[in-house]
Amino acid sequence: MNRNGPASAAWELLLPAASAPARTRGRSLQAALREAVRSGRLAPGTRLPSSRDLAADLGVSRGLITEAYEQLTAEGYLRSGQGAGTWVGAAVRAARPPARDLAPRLPGARADFVPGTPDLSLFPRSAWAAAHRGVLAELPHQELGYPDPRGLPRLRTALAGLLARRRGAVADPERIVVVSGVAQATTLLGFALHARGVRTVGVEDPGSPQHDALYASAGVTAVPVPLDGEGIALEPLRASGVRAVVTTPSHQFPTGIAYSARRRAELLDWARSVDGLVLEDDYDGDFRYDRAPVGALQGLDPEHVAYTGSVSKSLAPGLRLGWLLVPESWAEEIVERKRTMDLGHPALDQALFARFLERGDYDRQLRRCQRAYRERRDALAAALDEHFPGSEVSGIAAGLHVIAGLPERYGPEDRFLARVTAAGVAVRPLSAYAHARAARDGTDTPKRIRLVLGYAHIPPARIHEGVRLMAEAATG
Repeated sequence: MNRNGPASAAWELLLPAASAPARTRGRSLQAALREAVRSGRLAPGTRLPSSRDLAADLGVSRGLITEAYEQLTAEGYLRSGQGAGTWVGAAVRAARPPARDLAPRLPGARADFVPGTPDLSLFPRSAWAAAHRGVLAELPHQELGYPDPRGLPRLRTALAGLLARRRGAVADPERIVVVSGVAQATTLLGFALHARGVRTVGVEDPGSPQHDALYASAGVTAVPVPLDGEGIALEPLRASGVRAVVTTPSHQFPTGIAYSARRRAELLDWARSVDGLVLEDDYDGDFRYDRAPVGALQGLDPEHVAYTGSVSKSLAPGLRLGWLLVPESWAEEIVERKRTMDLGHPALDQALFARFLERGDYDRQLRRCQRAYRERRDALAAALDEHFPGSEVSGIAAGLHVIAGLPERYGPEDRFLARVTAAGVAVRPLSAYAHARAARDGTDTPKRIRLVLGYAHIPPARIHEGVRLMAEAATG
């Protein structure tokens, strides 16, 4: 069949009607086209091929197609204009329901303090569009083929410079793999661990709630390891028997602590002693306000640390763009797993981000976000001090959320959460980030309500209003 029409591949649904006996062929084509519109197989706004092209595709006379178009236009199924072609009518209602949107959102919340989302209005649309135009103008045709599964050399080189400069990482471009965010990096590492016979991995408790499912998908079980004031607790880590552990040492999620220098050294000593691997998630690694930047753990021992990060907080999570820097002894396995998983990250997206990095646009974006998020952090701290006197705020020196400890008088936690939720305020308690299998006997339940409050996505005025609503609900 001729494939040059606007959607010629879709017209195979009319082939049975085109094969009907000659005396009924016209009516059959009209009925088939009418049913395709009615059922939603041809959606409102779809442009139809010209009568000449469709007739050639179906092997029928052009007059039959012209007659069918005219009849369905008269019935309101199609619309046409002089020189504008023929389209499925916008008013036609498809019988099938619209596609569902399963994106994680909180519709209807009057105030949303759930952490994890940056301010998407800060996305640098103009600079991104300029980079996109530049890439399309300069990208060689062959670069649109299947890429190196590690990523385009140009991007890996730019990322190596970024990670060495900003995070103190030992970044060899040959050991960087471009991935679809930290989630894919985690899954790749899980598969590589499983292939080496590793069936358990330690995770921080409290920590990211996604680890269970991500590692389970690779056949690896997440084992909770508690924290202390310096980071992940070493004695429970040793007792767990694991040989791999996931950490967020520069800004622990969700507590906000930075691992002490002593704990970093102890953690690396442990990894060497068990010939193990530390999986470093550089969560919020670029956002520091009141303390000096903490370098990546990977820079201290690149052969025992796999490092991962993304643009989900600095640009937008919808870009699905991140990186994984692996020890040399793991590189071949990770790259082969990436190859079999998806044949590599989209080449055009990689070239665009490489240009964005090379021209300094990414550094400018980070500075812009840093200023905005510092202002919002200060607004949240001030609002909590005003509306929840006696509250304790921690984890504020870095990142995009704080831990707010509210006095006992606002409790118990269950009643507090029920009241603020009913008032349309979305919050998450620190207890929601405790590992599902961690032991909880209830004997050491803290008297303060401890909340994890995200602020990056909320303008300062709305932060103040949201905290006020939360206070009114809690005391009402």
